[in-house]
Amino acid sequence: MAASPTAAPSPAPGPPGVPSVPGRAGTGVGRSVGVLLAAAAVFYVVSPVLQGAALPAVRVRFGLSGQQVVGMKVGGGALMVLSLFAAGRAGDVRGRRRVLAWSLGVLAAGLAVEAVAFSDWSYLLGRAVVLVGVSASFAGCLASVAALNPPGRMPQVLGGWLAVMSAAFFGAANLIPRAPSMPGLRASAALGALVALGLLVLALRRLPEAGDPPMPLDRAFLAALAVALAGAVTALQAGPVWGWSDPRTLALLALLPAGAAVTARRWRLRPFPVPPRITSMALATGVAVGFTQLALLLALPVLTVESGLGAAPTALMISAYGAGGVVGCLLVRERRVSPVTGCSLGLPLAVIGLALCHVLPVHGAAGMLLGTLSALLTGVGVMMAQVPQMAWFLSALPRGRLGTAAAFHPVSVLLGTAAAQSLPATSAVSLGANGRQAEDLLWVAAAVVAVGALIAGLPMVVLGVVGAAAAEWLLVRVLAGAELAQRPLAQGAALAVGVVTGLAVWGRRQRSERLAASRASASALQAAVLHPVPERLGGLRLASRYQPATAGTGIGGDFLEAVQTPHGTRLLIGDVRGKGLQAVQTVTDLLGCFRSQAHETADLGELAARLDRHTARSAAARDDQELFATALLLQHRAADGYVEVVNCGHLAPLALGPAGVREVAAPALLPLGFGALGGDVPVPGRVPLPAGEALLLYTDGLTEARNASREFYPAAERLSAFGAGGPAAVLSFLERDVRDWSHHLTDDIALIALTPE
Repeated sequence: MAASPTAAPSPAPGPPGVPSVPGRAGTGVGRSVGVLLAAAAVFYVVSPVLQGAALPAVRVRFGLSGQQVVGMKVGGGALMVLSLFAAGRAGDVRGRRRVLAWSLGVLAAGLAVEAVAFSDWSYLLGRAVVLVGVSASFAGCLASVAALNPPGRMPQVLGGWLAVMSAAFFGAANLIPRAPSMPGLRASAALGALVALGLLVLALRRLPEAGDPPMPLDRAFLAALAVALAGAVTALQAGPVWGWSDPRTLALLALLPAGAAVTARRWRLRPFPVPPRITSMALATGVAVGFTQLALLLALPVLTVESGLGAAPTALMISAYGAGGVVGCLLVRERRVSPVTGCSLGLPLAVIGLALCHVLPVHGAAGMLLGTLSALLTGVGVMMAQVPQMAWFLSALPRGRLGTAAAFHPVSVLLGTAAAQSLPATSAVSLGANGRQAEDLLWVAAAVVAVGALIAGLPMVVLGVVGAAAAEWLLVRVLAGAELAQRPLAQGAALAVGVVTGLAVWGRRQRSERLAASRASASALQAAVLHPVPERLGGLRLASRYQPATAGTGIGGDFLEAVQTPHGTRLLIGDVRGKGLQAVQTVTDLLGCFRSQAHETADLGELAARLDRHTARSAAARDDQELFATALLLQHRAADGYVEVVNCGHLAPLALGPAGVREVAAPALLPLGFGALGGDVPVPGRVPLPAGEALLLYTDGLTEARNASREFYPAAERLSAFGAGGPAAVLSFLERDVRDWSHHLTDDIALIALTPE
């Protein structure tokens, strides 16, 4: 859904004969669809605010009793929950355009009844119809947003859409001091009915259908879930009024475990299509948002009265919550904030805003400024969390169940609002309590938001914010005393320290994730290019180590390989001239050639000649006259007591046996790539390999490691001091010992140790 001319719906596939969604945001149809859905959704925000502001005038005009007001509150929550689920499912089955049009018609009818209401029952009837129409319209708009836009654009679209709703809240909140009289209420209801009818006509003419066929849904599952949530919302609202031991409250509370049992049973038979992690995060975020909104709207006026502020400044501060919501939505829209990041940074920001409300100064200008900042921060934080989480949730829904499942998100917000209403502090604040009770309500809201952040975000970031802010506040109190610690600047400083700490922890987490991803990529690259050398191959026991000089790359210019072929076990170890990506490319080419030709070439000397020609061709193709590679090829057959060796410019192996360590006589030819093996095929040399003796193949990164005195690592001498051991033990010793010798390795190291079984 678009919220501005620059963000219109993207194409969504539909069956033949169904109008298609406009392809680009710049088209007129795209803008009209965006404006239509945004305007219809605005009723969901503006209507409750204006209805609440008009309640005193309505009570006087129709003589509404306390029981009737309670019934409006209790029944309204249940109606909204059931309407959201019913309209969502009806949209999946009957078509979202048709259901949205019907919902707008119901809304227009309810507003019309309110406009001409002549008694208490007629007004209550119109109010109930308005609640049904508003909820059903919102469900239709929300499902249309997800259906008419690709998942990848959902954060951008929802950011703009919810920014419009937040702006509508900003405007409606500033109307609160101008509590409408009955003539004003009737006029606004009549105007709202006309607007709803106009939107109905636009919906029928301009709103396209996505054309998604409905998916089958377990009706028992949906009914049990809707009834359980409606009962929970109703019980939480009714408990403080009727009493928690009242039979009516207990009956409503009983719906929750009964519905949960049926829901869980049906879930096992047919699981919900959204992963539990996404669902739990959506529930936690929605409850935190709903709880925060109600707590702030109730407590802030009480605190501002104690600070000496009037009704107009109070309304301005409350409306700042909507302005902050606009900022948060646009931030997500432009920056593509992820759900986890939004919850990790946004919800702690909302906690900071709620905490700042406790220290409003008694001076008018300062109190207004800090109160506005508090509401603004809360709005920014809440929408930073809600928009990406909502987009993630909607993107994960299957199209055929979109409306039904999308209703879960606004219902979770209603659940948070009802939970806030169930607190004794909420009832006290609603009746005009003192600032102490309002502060208690805000502290509970801060705790709820913090728990939501722990569930939906990164716990370390949240704990960093809370821990650093609390520690700083305690430090200020110890040094400056309780009186100064309660001043706004001291509180702000403590909370600023918490914010900075949270950002630092979040940044460190981001860097750690990038480092882990880099290491995983390096490991994957190494595994793809350098295949693991098995512990046993043919008649040999083997061990290998590979350490690139550049940390995090996974592979450098050294290479090694061991393969079992029809001609025996063949090993290759070597070193390419140069470093970096070009060396890696040469390594990949050489190993690919070796793995292919090792099975096809019977003679080890001919295999070396083919590798030489391949390297020369690669050098010519890259126009690199200095490209070459040293290599040592080794072949062993299980029945032989020796190995065959062809040394192409590489270091001679070391033999480790009872008599000590010695260098194996293996005359070196020119390295691969010089073309020296193209004429005469070299004859492999034979090296005895008796039982109890091991051979060590290595690259020059081992022997060229230097200590602080610039001395090279004496491999033979150090191995003589080590004594006897199997291949794995020998390489483990070398790996530790060379690091002790040199504090900084400047070249790649490749090692293979082998011994006959």
